[in-house]
Amino acid sequence: MMKQLERIKEFGGWLERWEHESSACRCAMTFSVYLPPQAASQQLPVVYWLSGLTCTDDNVRVKAGAQRYCAELGLILVMPDTSPRGEGVPDVAERYDLGQGAGFYVNATQPPWATHYHMYDYVTDELPPLIEANFPVIPGKRAISGHSMGGHGALVCALKNPGMYASVSAFSPICNPVISPWGEGCFSAYLGDDRKAWEEFDATCLVNAGAPLPPALIDQGTADEFLAEQLFPQNLQAACVARKIPLELRMQEGYDHSYHFIATFIGEHLAFHARAMMA
Repeated sequence: MMKQLERIKEFGGWLERWEHESSACRCAMTFSVYLPPQAASQQLPVVYWLSGLTCTDDNVRVKAGAQRYCAELGLILVMPDTSPRGEGVPDVAERYDLGQGAGFYVNATQPPWATHYHMYDYVTDELPPLIEANFPVIPGKRAISGHSMGGHGALVCALKNPGMYASVSAFSPICNPVISPWGEGCFSAYLGDDRKAWEEFDATCLVNAGAPLPPALIDQGTADEFLAEQLFPQNLQAACVARKIPLELRMQEGYDHSYHFIATFIGEHLAFHARAMMA
């Protein structure tokens, strides 16, 4: 059962926010969806956007400017929250990088997280059928993108589900979280001490292990304050080179980790996905 929370007209289409009871996360989950004007009369491809640490569905829909491009390209944009939330959902209030707002797109196996923190299943198993049942989406025509922690999530979802996404893109993704302080902090809490379990949610490790990658575009700012210690795009690039997998990694001079960076290039990412899904 879905409950509509908001409906706002933008660029000839509608920006909506919905709440539903999630079987994967065992709580109420919220997502936003932008339906461009073409959705009034036809089915369209869909892009899933996964946001980063501390974010909700609101950050991208307010700051990225994506809806204008979706209206031009005829794309539906789905923007889920970044974690389970609500009373009874575990959290660490003093930390921004663990708990609510920091689901890391894994399936937690350790207490107290294992009951609710199943964002990987939510994004890959629960949300697509829900979207395809309730919105004018072309079945199977989907792509995935994200920022930072969400870029990590987008890459992992694409790598672990061959054929599910026509394309994947990311801004400033955490490409090798098993060696990233952010990744180590969340993986040890959510997945325990077995680092082999961590590798199942690490894009670089998945490529090294033989996972296929759909057409992929990554933008990374050279002035990103987290580049050296957290993100490691060079490791993912090296893994792809070793396996002769095409990966377009663009190092964007002077850009940081913020939505100013995302807003600059989001139109190119959406056009990239439109081409892949309409091929």
